[in-house]
Amino acid sequence: MTHAVITGTGLYTPEHAIDNAALVEAFNTWVDAENARHASAIAAGEREPLEYSSTEFIVKASGIHSRYVLDAVGILDPERMRPRLPQRSNDDLSIQCEMGLAAARDALSRAGVEAADIDMVIVACSNLERPYPAIAVELQDALGASGHAFDMNVACSSATFAIDIAANAIRAGSVRRALVVSPEICSAHLNFRDRDSHFIFGDACTAVVIENAELATASSRFEILGTRLVTRFSHAIRNNAGFLNRVTDSDPLAADKLFVQEGRRVFKEVCPMVATLIDEHLTALGLSGSELARLWLHQANRHMNDLIARRVLGGDPTPAQAPVILDRYANTSSAGSIIAFHLHRDGLPAGALGVVCSFGAGYSAGSVVVRKV
Repeated sequence: MTHAVITGTGLYTPEHAIDNAALVEAFNTWVDAENARHASAIAAGEREPLEYSSTEFIVKASGIHSRYVLDAVGILDPERMRPRLPQRSNDDLSIQCEMGLAAARDALSRAGVEAADIDMVIVACSNLERPYPAIAVELQDALGASGHAFDMNVACSSATFAIDIAANAIRAGSVRRALVVSPEICSAHLNFRDRDSHFIFGDACTAVVIENAELATASSRFEILGTRLVTRFSHAIRNNAGFLNRVTDSDPLAADKLFVQEGRRVFKEVCPMVATLIDEHLTALGLSGSELARLWLHQANRHMNDLIARRVLGGDPTPAQAPVILDRYANTSSAGSIIAFHLHRDGLPAGALGVVCSFGAGYSAGSVVVRKV
């Protein structure tokens, strides 16, 4: 039987970082201006004043302290409050391709693989900057990879779903080596004027090299023991931006064309779904949560991760068992669990077991069980 192994991971981190204090200052400045503009309506009881945000509120709600973004200046401008990313010409590399190149080269180097030896490139992320031509095909060309490439979107679960596709293609013998890249520009779909969510997201890009085990030469590798995916429809997490906006005459800048969620409902519904997915996946492989050395979870919310980890592991997780990168990267959608894996995969002994798991809109969740070789 052909086995698939993860041999390299890569990470692109933007240069700009915004801590909670700076984000709160910009938000509260905007709140003051809005409340002043509607002072008469507020005084008449016709409108509720907008509430301030605070660093304490953000940390308590999410566990986030800072985030990396492609552009901080536009986000921190109270009159703009969104990144400023100039449009590029068709002859220039797209932003996501540029991010993908950096992460992919890092992953290829760690795997000891040449780009020309890659048979399949998947760009998997929650938002693509254009419908076509595919960012993956552009990245394939820029890298000099062979074979075929395509884009896919399963929101925050995109990376684990793509790993499932890549691993199955390798097992089937149609692909020797695959590259999964997740360029997430989450700051572009975030409403920085929404108190309940203005702090959630950051930007980053990850890459994962997956190979036929018989061809792999990297000294550090993880065998993929199994993958399992689940979806369940819900609009509790939603983004309504799309090409039909212009023909339905809807406002492309409206709040519902950005990230929106019902936070408490998501917490209540997603946590048990994800924990059950991992438990049942491990059981099907003849394993249990107590055998896991590491749990690389999607980095959306500290409380969600703690609850899922406790149920899977059977007790309170140590920082080593369930590493957190959310505090400094914030939620980077599909890149989050891969960032955790990338930064906390070293030092495990041969035979150590772990799970990479992502979850989010859809609802969707993907579990990848690995063993250190």
